[in-house]
Amino acid sequence: MGQAALWGAFAGSSILIGALLGMMQKIPGRMVGWIMSFGTGVLIGAASFDLLQESLEGGGMNATAAGFLAGALLFTVSESMIAGKGGHQRKRSKENPENHSGISIFIGTVIDAVPESVIIGVSILQQGSVSILMVAAVFISNFPEGLSSTTGLMKDGYSRRKILFMWMTVVFLATVSSLLGYTMLQDASPVFTAAIGAFAAGGIIAMVASTMMPEAFEEGGPIVGMITSLGVLCSMLLSQL
Repeated sequence: MGQAALWGAFAGSSILIGALLGMMQKIPGRMVGWIMSFGTGVLIGAASFDLLQESLEGGGMNATAAGFLAGALLFTVSESMIAGKGGHQRKRSKENPENHSGISIFIGTVIDAVPESVIIGVSILQQGSVSILMVAAVFISNFPEGLSSTTGLMKDGYSRRKILFMWMTVVFLATVSSLLGYTMLQDASPVFTAAIGAFAAGGIIAMVASTMMPEAFEEGGPIVGMITSLGVLCSMLLSQL
């Protein structure tokens, strides 16, 4: 149980690390785009080589397909609901348009972080030990989000104290989510656990396609395609550990 909370906190902590770096140092947008594109590749690989593979082996095609589509649908609906208030700007370092809410950016970040953290706890149940690939994927992808979002929020006039409180809350929720993913699903059937894993994979794929990939290309340029491919390759190598 403690292991689940510890790994959840570690994976979520990179959003706070990114925020602190964004406050202390101006990072070129191109570099942020490169980091984000690598994180995108690692997340795609984690969803494919880890979550979906485990789900297929543990629950079969029907549970995996149903969970995957449900996760993608829920993320898409949630994204649509917060987009009008600026939540879709959470990975962007530019000043947000007028009347867009920093709270929506925070909510959007939570929508990203919670499912990823839950599946870290679930991975311990599925594999008997934490998925290093999933932890690495979440850690790498959270870093540029904290970095770019903090830069944008500071341009909008948010104080450093308020921004740090927001990201510390995200880290806390990530820790609790990983713990709950482990404790609440201990007695779940293999089919249900497989569906949860596929659900997280669907949400991750929908998230990277709608938020991370557009921002990475906008900031990093055409080279991000190659960097994303390297991220997928890295995932494949990590999945063999």
